[in-house]
Amino acid sequence: MDRVLNIISPKRGSGTDGHSKVDPNLQTTGTESVPVEGSGSERVDRDHDTQKEDIPFNLGSFSIDEYRPLKVVIIGAGFSGITAGIRFRQYIPNIQMTIYEKNEDVGGTWWSNRYPGLACDIPSHCYQLTFEAKTDWSAFYAPGPEILSYMRSVVSKYKLHQHLHLQHELVYARWDSPTSQWHIRLKRPSPNSETGFEEIEDKADFLFSGMGGLSRWSWPDIKGLDKYKGVLYHSAQWDVMEGQSWQDTVKDWGEKTVGVIGVGSSGIQIVPALQSRVKHLYNYVRGKTWLSPPFASDKMSELLKGDPGSENYIFTDEDKQRFQDPETYKAFRHDLEDSLNSVHSSTLRGSEMQNAAKKAFKENMIKRLEKKPWIADHLIPEFGVACRRLTPGPGYLEALCSDNVDFVPTHIKRITTDGIELIDGTTHALDILICATGYDTTYQYPFPIIGLNNTHLSTKWSPHPQTYLSVCVDEFPNFFFALGPNSGVGSGSLLALIERQVEFAVEVVGKMGRERLGSVVVKREAVEDYDEYIEHYFPTSVYSERCRSWYKMGKEEGRVVGLWPGSCLHAIRALQHPRWEDFDYTRIDKTRNRLYWLGDGSTWNEKTMTGDRAWYLGDGHVDYPPVPGD
Repeated sequence: MDRVLNIISPKRGSGTDGHSKVDPNLQTTGTESVPVEGSGSERVDRDHDTQKEDIPFNLGSFSIDEYRPLKVVIIGAGFSGITAGIRFRQYIPNIQMTIYEKNEDVGGTWWSNRYPGLACDIPSHCYQLTFEAKTDWSAFYAPGPEILSYMRSVVSKYKLHQHLHLQHELVYARWDSPTSQWHIRLKRPSPNSETGFEEIEDKADFLFSGMGGLSRWSWPDIKGLDKYKGVLYHSAQWDVMEGQSWQDTVKDWGEKTVGVIGVGSSGIQIVPALQSRVKHLYNYVRGKTWLSPPFASDKMSELLKGDPGSENYIFTDEDKQRFQDPETYKAFRHDLEDSLNSVHSSTLRGSEMQNAAKKAFKENMIKRLEKKPWIADHLIPEFGVACRRLTPGPGYLEALCSDNVDFVPTHIKRITTDGIELIDGTTHALDILICATGYDTTYQYPFPIIGLNNTHLSTKWSPHPQTYLSVCVDEFPNFFFALGPNSGVGSGSLLALIERQVEFAVEVVGKMGRERLGSVVVKREAVEDYDEYIEHYFPTSVYSERCRSWYKMGKEEGRVVGLWPGSCLHAIRALQHPRWEDFDYTRIDKTRNRLYWLGDGSTWNEKTMTGDRAWYLGDGHVDYPPVPGD
């Protein structure tokens, strides 16, 4: 029986891969509803204080496996929203689901970002869903448009468009206790409105956020930016016409002088992409950063032609053909992710692997900068490897050594009408200025999300966000998220973590449907305990060292809000088995009997004489114990 849908659950994944389809023996079309209980704020663990004789008990008219109807609204159609759309529909009977996306298409950050050189910064075969394999990536670090194409194919295959509403931006969300629902408002284009937009309202029994932490970009705080008269770009706002690529937007830049501000992952990708396409390029760098050597493993060397450790290894036709063999592909991907999941100790302060990484990375960077060795003094950090987001940066250091590129470590004083003035008085005239300066990673959303007791999430998450296992927050019932605070990974597959965060939310909704709950909200003390764990974990890691990073909301020191407090595998294990005792609940029915969900004493198949009435003997349901050996 499925781990989400089974009323009497066996151990997780028993007899299956843990991703079986909705059990056909469960009733999934019922529309029975029950009255709302009072204000919706009373907790079931206090029901024993109520005089039960004052409230008559009514036997439910539903079967035990007849889930109550639930409406789920998903915000965002990036990887988190797409995965949620697939899993909620797969596992939750009697569900009504809507996905709202503010952009014109799916893809999230991979739709919004179109800057030159945009590519994956971990091996492409590890940056895909576990259940939807793509074997024909063009490169080891696949370009952004290819990743977006993959996401579109997943949406199409799983027919999510019927649930999807594009160009619908969330602008307001409020929890309503009397109805145990979220009341939301969304902005969408309207040709009949004077402003070009209109607002609509919707309601949800459960609100799932897939907005992510890298979706709200902002201009850098540099004096004079608004006075600049040249062409101005932000890496997160690169206009590319439909059917074109970033190469089309820069085809006439051959005689242009370009400035790129930043040495984060975007700047590191933009510089080599533009170096051969412009007359001259200045890269303005305020801080230092590590660049990792190209990724390689034994399995790669066995399977791939050429040198798999070379810059952005391009898969040959022979490689792609070999990957069509399921076992070959499976072994290759498994080896990659096994390798990615074997470097966690390198993120721990003073560890042998961290010290070895610093030595190897430094030697690699110095070698690649041998034409301009002075750059190493300004670029190679003293802080630990991975304190800032680590990127392989194919071609970046080589581009800095080109004759038409100037690496500028001197700080910017101001931006003028025609270029940049440095603090030493030097000026550079620029035709084009590109700000590769990142995102707002404070998790302060530009619209109100209001929970119990009129609590605003922006207030709740000030001066820094606090959550429970990075998936929910107290005082906000029926509100769960993926890629929220402390959801990034320093090593390993981010998508593997996203899938587990989604599955955690699916389990919560499954419990609501089975047990006819009105609300599920994490206890404050559970949030405080997780917060205490975070505060004690990160000082053991390199992430708390002095370096400016989006992991710390763009600061050099302070609270780490961008990363999970542990390894990727640690996160997966932590989310594997929900601790239901860490939550408070309300029921949707009037009766005070906590076992009202037992219904009328029957299962749906018995009542309707349909389906399999011996399903517990079927594949995936019988748990065969191992026979002890000698």
